[in-house]
Amino acid sequence: MDLELRHLKTLRAIADAGSLTKAATSLGLAQPALSAQLKRIERALGGTLFERGRHGVRATPLGELVLERARIVLPAVTELQRDAVRFATGARTGTGPAGGRFRLGGTHGPLLGALVDRLAAAHPGAPVTTHTSWSEREIAAGVAEGRLDYALVGTCGSSAPPESERLAWCEIATDPVFVMLATAHPLAAHDHVGLADLADAAWTDVPGDGCFGDCFHAACARAGFTPARVYETDTASCVHLVQVGRAVGLCRATFPDTAGLVTRPLTGTPLLWRHLLGWHPATPAATAAPAVLAHARAAHTAAAERSRSYAAWRASASSITPNRENNDIF
Repeated sequence: MDLELRHLKTLRAIADAGSLTKAATSLGLAQPALSAQLKRIERALGGTLFERGRHGVRATPLGELVLERARIVLPAVTELQRDAVRFATGARTGTGPAGGRFRLGGTHGPLLGALVDRLAAAHPGAPVTTHTSWSEREIAAGVAEGRLDYALVGTCGSSAPPESERLAWCEIATDPVFVMLATAHPLAAHDHVGLADLADAAWTDVPGDGCFGDCFHAACARAGFTPARVYETDTASCVHLVQVGRAVGLCRATFPDTAGLVTRPLTGTPLLWRHLLGWHPATPAATAAPAVLAHARAAHTAAAERSRSYAAWRASASSITPNRENNDIF
């Protein structure tokens, strides 16, 4: 693993908080996820960085060395990014947010591709580039630091988006989380599937650094079981694992119809996923944001209409209204 700036920020957060629990809270992570990340950083740097004790954590000599360098590097990079954003902002002209171009960051999924298609059609002379990552935090940081114009990410339920203190965020839509089943699965013929009915199943899902994994395990606990196994992998591999019967999958309700599998709503809608668009309010991207948001919402609406199972769920649902428009910026 190569050391990245976000790793230095993580180490600084741990040192400032004095405990992994407090640092995890400030970073918006579960403590086990932060502990695992710290272990990976320590392996990359060749030694233990913090000593754990009853009263929290304390930097080792190696940790002090790394933190001393981080206190120099991080402010310098922040200043460089601010200067770059100011320079780019002063040089930007044209219909797009950056000299007629759109720089999009997003997690892997069809909504990003649909947004690219709509922007390319609406602005045929404007280059549209993308950066994809499993990390919502990485994408949001790219926008906050001026390397991207827009972040197209999702959050679990009502959890706050990353970089909420620096970026403006607006909701595109809220979807229920569905389950993917092989067409030969005994429950594939059902209109709804209860989590408890899948207590013995292996699961597959795409990775991420938000709280979705914790929320899924909590929902399973409420249903009376602990998932036996969860395969975190890319979308194509998730589909394959479902098609061959190795696992059942978790997906957004707008997941497109695919040969060999069906998508079904979970009884009681235990999990929700919010699609969000974020931008920096002090850059020209803010001017074009309403139009980009409208394109993103139109792309989501089209995806929802193409999904037979989602259309059936929306027709019968009464407790929540997914695909709602929310013009509040937060």
